[in-house]
Amino acid sequence: MAEKGWRLMLERMKEDIAVIRDKDPAANSSAEVMLLYSGFKAVRMYRRAHWFFERNHNFIARWISQRCVRKTNIEIHPGAKIGRRLFIDHGTGVVIGETAIIGDDCTIYQGVTLGGTGKDKGKRHPTLGNNVMVGAGAKVLGPIVIGDNVRIAAGAVVLIDLPDDCTAVGVPARIVRRNGEKTADMDQVHIPDPITLELNQLGEKIVELKAMMQNGKDEKPL
Repeated sequence: MAEKGWRLMLERMKEDIAVIRDKDPAANSSAEVMLLYSGFKAVRMYRRAHWFFERNHNFIARWISQRCVRKTNIEIHPGAKIGRRLFIDHGTGVVIGETAIIGDDCTIYQGVTLGGTGKDKGKRHPTLGNNVMVGAGAKVLGPIVIGDNVRIAAGAVVLIDLPDDCTAVGVPARIVRRNGEKTADMDQVHIPDPITLELNQLGEKIVELKAMMQNGKDEKPL
């Protein structure tokens, strides 16, 4: 059983290294990822802390997680449930709460918070589906559910559930794209601006109203 556990751990480590090398063009080697990437270190330390947490060794679990904070500036509560191949890019300032759940193949950038609102009890942190990208500085708060293949733009504040295959932008975040296409790319820049979209719609409406008024003036009375 012990040999099987070690084999599984090594396979998971290889997965974590492979996904970082695949997603980050700056990763030049597996050794570089293992020794220098704070996100990789944080995930590995979380796995150890979570093992102790599940066996009710809470003090050891919290000690490992707080040691991780000092080493990486990434805080993951050992009670969180994290799937496979999580990529924390850069990672400085990332906070993941105790009851947060993260699916497989997710990407989290620096400054992200998966936190509570301060008033919930029990399940008080977000649930992320598979293949979710959370942009730099985004805040996802409360016991909300984020669907699969969702993109959350940098700086967004998400307070509501988000369905599968959508893009959310703004404070508070609103859905600006939902077309059923897989949103697995890493682009945080080319995302629609909801304010610009609304201004464009208002401009089109003004043009229509002006045209209606002009047509009314041109009509001759009987």
